[in-house]
Amino acid sequence: MAKIVAFIPARSGSKRVIDKNIRRIGGHPVIAYAITTALKSGVFDEVVVSTDSEEYARIARHYGASVPCLRPAEFASSTSSDIDWVEHMIGHLAEQGRSYDCFSILRPTSPFRQVDTIQRAWEQFKAAEGVDSLRAIEKVSQHPGKMWVVRDNRMLPLLPLTQSPQPWHSMQMAALPDVYVQNASLEIAWTRVVTEGRSIAGTVILPFFTTDMEGFDINTEFDWEYALKQVETGQFQLPAIDTPPVDQ
Repeated sequence: MAKIVAFIPARSGSKRVIDKNIRRIGGHPVIAYAITTALKSGVFDEVVVSTDSEEYARIARHYGASVPCLRPAEFASSTSSDIDWVEHMIGHLAEQGRSYDCFSILRPTSPFRQVDTIQRAWEQFKAAEGVDSLRAIEKVSQHPGKMWVVRDNRMLPLLPLTQSPQPWHSMQMAALPDVYVQNASLEIAWTRVVTEGRSIAGTVILPFFTTDMEGFDINTEFDWEYALKQVETGQFQLPAIDTPPVDQ
């Protein structure tokens, strides 16, 4: 049986939503929902938080996650690539004799991911042959066929080539091909894509279609306020957390 580790990335330097990974929603810091669903899913051999902050590490441990080390500052900037901290953590765990066949990335900013979401994704990944990774996606709300770039005060279609006599920007949405965008719900990959190809996804990627609020991602203050409102009105359901709220 393949051994799998959950990685929950939580750097402390977010600029668009300050301290978004530990802001409270539904009585708990948002990172608590990623940790709790990962632990309750029964999928993972270990749940690890990668953070550059001692305070974030304290909160993560309160909810049951492991924080083997702090993330180096050079891997915790707003322009750092995921491969940097993933590679760092896989290497650190391996040095401690904690090697894994697979890893999953569960980003804290997707708090409406459910235990069932993780379990479904893992079953699909295990059943797939010849894939490097699985990634959560959803249908786009703004179709790229309707998008433009501006050059010298003139508009040019982002996607100028179509098989239809009519350009996509002049067609109804129902006539356009389905297009999907990745979301922050989850990713799963074989560890070899990191150690052999220095990638977190590889080249053969299995789609995991999220539904409803599973893939909702908090990236802006507008997103945050919207999420709070949806929870208050009962439109979005947060996973249940049994651990008492952490002191902050």
